[in-house]
Amino acid sequence: MLWPASCIDFLSGEGASAPSSSVLFLRFASGTCGRTVVLAEPAAPVMVPVMTAFTLPGFDLEKFIRETLAEDLGVGLSGGGRDVTSESVIPAEARFTGVMDSRDAIVVAGLPLAEAFFRALDPDCMIECLAHDGDKVPAGTDLMRIEGKARALLTAERSALNIVQHLSGIATMTLGYVTAMRGPDGNPACTLLDTRKTIPGLRFLEKYATRQGGAQNHRMGLWDAAMIKDNHVAVAGSVGEAVRRARDAGVEKIICEVDTLDQIEPALEAGAHHLLLDNMSPETLRAAVALVAGRVPTEASGGVNLDTIAAKAASGVDYISVGRLTQSAPAADIGLDFSPL
Repeated sequence: MLWPASCIDFLSGEGASAPSSSVLFLRFASGTCGRTVVLAEPAAPVMVPVMTAFTLPGFDLEKFIRETLAEDLGVGLSGGGRDVTSESVIPAEARFTGVMDSRDAIVVAGLPLAEAFFRALDPDCMIECLAHDGDKVPAGTDLMRIEGKARALLTAERSALNIVQHLSGIATMTLGYVTAMRGPDGNPACTLLDTRKTIPGLRFLEKYATRQGGAQNHRMGLWDAAMIKDNHVAVAGSVGEAVRRARDAGVEKIICEVDTLDQIEPALEAGAHHLLLDNMSPETLRAAVALVAGRVPTEASGGVNLDTIAAKAASGVDYISVGRLTQSAPAADIGLDFSPL
């Protein structure tokens, strides 16, 4: 028996679970719960209110599901608003059951979003989550069982798989970096950070995925901290002047990038709260950490990969930031096979 239990309880990343009645109900096209949805005629997406414990700040789940499905269905385009293949091949009354599984060892991320896509087109579908976001699972692990209307499940399939594959790929790569950073040649006290190198529109989800893999989020955007980099310094005239301007503007957190050891003291004297040590060798990083002497946190950035991260961590820096976690992570190999009922 499949359960209509919600994976969405696990999306907040804070360990909180919603009441059993907290289930996400979405509706796409012109239907309402218990009525048939006719996708043959283009129609704007219509959704009923969400009831869920989803609490990812800044991310609008309803909008994301609605716009992603509308994009795939061609809503608003001439001849769009339909899944022409499922509509022409699959009988309207047909029902499917399916299993989503991992073909590789992965860190799971995005299952609550997959559930939301399926429920958007079939609110009455039965979903059983067999794994949860943040789980480390071996190849061949079943992640989710689904039963419902065949047309609806096939229409939602690609959107659901795309997001789980993408986010699980990020989480899996992140764990690889954390493991290398904290290994025998690294530093178990060092913390991995992500960056703003994210796909437009997916930042909150991608940064959520890095957390599932063991990283900590850096700035969420341009608003929550000042990060003074070389171009800001070029305009201001010096590292010290750039930091002073941010300090005088009342900025509460000032991160300053330094490229050389002689920039460290001017940045600290001007009031920097955090130093980003950019493109430094492990030896130079070690010297920089000694100069800072614990006055502010230190972060290594640039030239970081699986071969170099341990040596950079061993230098004694507090953090290492890696852009490729969200910029270059390959999609996880996850499949979904349906069978007719």
